[in-house]
Amino acid sequence: MAELFSPFTLRDVTFKNRIAVSPMSQYRARDGHANGWHTVHLGRFALGGAGLVYAEATAVEADGRRTHGDLGLWKDAQIEDLAPIARFISEEGAVPGIQLGHAGRKASERRPWHGETPVDDEDVSERSEAPWTAIAPSPLPYAEGWPEPLEMSETDIERVIASFGEAAGRAREAGFRIIEVYAAHGFLVHQFLSPIANRRSDRWGGSAENRRRFAVEVARSIRANWPEGYPLAFRLSATDWLEGGIEVEDAVATARALKAAGVDMIDCSTGGIGGKDRPRRMVIEQGFQVPFAEQVREGAGIPSMAVGFLWDAQVCEDLVRAGKADMIALARELLDDPNWPLHAAKTLGANENFALWPVESGWWLMKRERLLSKIGIR
Repeated sequence: MAELFSPFTLRDVTFKNRIAVSPMSQYRARDGHANGWHTVHLGRFALGGAGLVYAEATAVEADGRRTHGDLGLWKDAQIEDLAPIARFISEEGAVPGIQLGHAGRKASERRPWHGETPVDDEDVSERSEAPWTAIAPSPLPYAEGWPEPLEMSETDIERVIASFGEAAGRAREAGFRIIEVYAAHGFLVHQFLSPIANRRSDRWGGSAENRRRFAVEVARSIRANWPEGYPLAFRLSATDWLEGGIEVEDAVATARALKAAGVDMIDCSTGGIGGKDRPRRMVIEQGFQVPFAEQVREGAGIPSMAVGFLWDAQVCEDLVRAGKADMIALARELLDDPNWPLHAAKTLGANENFALWPVESGWWLMKRERLLSKIGIR
């Protein structure tokens, strides 16, 4: 049997295969509420055969949104719109997951197709979307031309940590069964972890232990509001790709600390702390982030997920079989082909007679395949 399609268990939750749908921001929410777009967007991945379907980055505070279009779980009223989505994903045999995050100094940003720059007067006049003041570990702008965020006080830090826990409780009520914390790509938790964004000299900054304290406390806050049998994951940027930033050894140490705080898996990405430009050290090729997933898995003794520029079924099969990662995550490849898991299974000989397809589709496809084979068309 293909290893990519073998079950995988974290705590009391079993994924039917090793394929995860990476969180993909859609920027279609209103006041943080999900709608029909999110239902169809996420539901089609469950029908397409993925074992884990993550909802996009979901803000734990209104001011923690990256854009006005971000999903949220900062209030109870947002549970109702997410619950049918989680239920549908579960009914179709996938595990519903959600990524919780806070944008920190990246907050109050325009949607990518509006420029991916700070919210400005055009957004106010054309979309009635006003800017707000971002917060961060240190008063350092995200990039040139961005406003200076407010440095978080001790009260701010404790409030945001509590907000992660409260959002986890709402995720539980909505029916999600795994949470991933967005601690990568320059979001708030990553900002605390990276010395490039964190210049504090109190207990939340300075030493590596102090800089990872915020992430550890977020994990503990979530665990206090999350069922014991449900897994908790963190997405980390395993390297900043910049001098003076996080290196993989730091990510391994962070993963160890998070494991001790009740985290079950590390989703290994990279970069994102120093603006939109790609660092010169960062060479993009197929599976370029897999070595980080392997090093974190081995160094911290924790399951890992590989993500980023993965699209070839055999490559994914080989990396899981070799123990380089326990799961793989795809994003844009699935936007192009939501049925990628089912097609990958056929490529790897794990989907005979369309057995993994929903019967409502598989039966017709099997019938067509037999007819086409019989008459020799293809």
